[in-house]
Amino acid sequence: MMSFTPLQTLKNVEFRNLLTGRFFIVLAFRMLATLLGWWVYQLTKDPFSIGLIGLSEVIPAVSCALYAGHVIDMNEKKKLLLICNYVYIFLIGLLLIPAFLDVRMHFTGHEITYFIYGVIFFTGIARAFIGPIIPVMIPKIVKKENLPNAVTLNQATFLISSVCGHAAGGFLIGYFGIKWTLLVIILLIFLASLFFFQLNKQYSEYKKENINVMDSMREGISYIFKTKEILGALCLDMFAVLFGGAVAMIPVYATDILKVGAEGFGLLNAASDIGSMCIITILSVVPLRKNQGKILLAVVTGFGLCIIGFGLSTWYWLSFMFLVISGMLDGISVVIRGTIVQLKTPDNIRGRVMSVNSIFIMSSNEMGQFESGLSAKLLGVVRSVVFGGTMTVLIALVVGSTNPKLRKMQY
Repeated sequence: MMSFTPLQTLKNVEFRNLLTGRFFIVLAFRMLATLLGWWVYQLTKDPFSIGLIGLSEVIPAVSCALYAGHVIDMNEKKKLLLICNYVYIFLIGLLLIPAFLDVRMHFTGHEITYFIYGVIFFTGIARAFIGPIIPVMIPKIVKKENLPNAVTLNQATFLISSVCGHAAGGFLIGYFGIKWTLLVIILLIFLASLFFFQLNKQYSEYKKENINVMDSMREGISYIFKTKEILGALCLDMFAVLFGGAVAMIPVYATDILKVGAEGFGLLNAASDIGSMCIITILSVVPLRKNQGKILLAVVTGFGLCIIGFGLSTWYWLSFMFLVISGMLDGISVVIRGTIVQLKTPDNIRGRVMSVNSIFIMSSNEMGQFESGLSAKLLGVVRSVVFGGTMTVLIALVVGSTNPKLRKMQY
């Protein structure tokens, strides 16, 4: 039954500012991911080099995530969010050096690639902090009864900005080049900070001197392992998407298999997010009301099958449609997983739980990018994508059969 009640959450001005800021910063991050994948592949012509982008970011991000969760829970959130914004602006600004001066300073392709990996390593540290902050802030901004609606709208914002970022990144690279696209990315992150400035401060519920860092981090991990619904949802995210990360190989498919240019690459790169955006728009007015656990397992299985189809396709529009459908299924999965984590987490450990959540997300995305690059090098591009989709289906079946609490989960 259609209802526009979930959209009433947008009447909250502070929530709107948070979502608007998130829109611009995710838009910038997706444009950057698109740009780096294209840039590095054009420099090296090696699929494995694309995988190293993800590895360069995920190692520091995962390493710092647990400590970041402790810092978020113990400190004022708005200040941390703004600091992370400006750290990103500085780091991405460093990429302007090879972008503008590569000819004048006679940089080689390998030198630029190593410099990119170095910059991305430090953005990974910033990402460990910025990733969990916005989800942590949402429950303090909206009422508990509006939390499922807020999670859906938050994911809708993320996916709309992802679609626009992927597509805009491809188009801007094609028409204006890498250096001007980087300038646009920096401007968008600065624009996000203007909206974050308007948020209210959110102080810690703890006195820092009474909290041991290691005990604090263990508390967050322990809670997740005790809560089987959260653990199952996060495992699905990490392992299924880890093996189903076909998006990492899109630059190779666009260049060598489907034979399309930068514009076609940008659209193909946005295809899964287009599907996710469409389904989350529907979920905003037709929310899932029962059997969310079973639906989660079903859509992850379908996602894996779509990745297999994409891997085998040699026709551009068929490949595009497989990615769109995979995005629709993943969109449903994202909403269910996000709602489960928010509803099952107490406020006092939300930062640490969200940081562990970010480890699973980063492991699935960035490690998935590395896994795709390594598999492509060992098996070939097509075989690696088909293998990843097959593993995704198997993971969904294993989680579904071993976690009855997740299978029976409803909210």
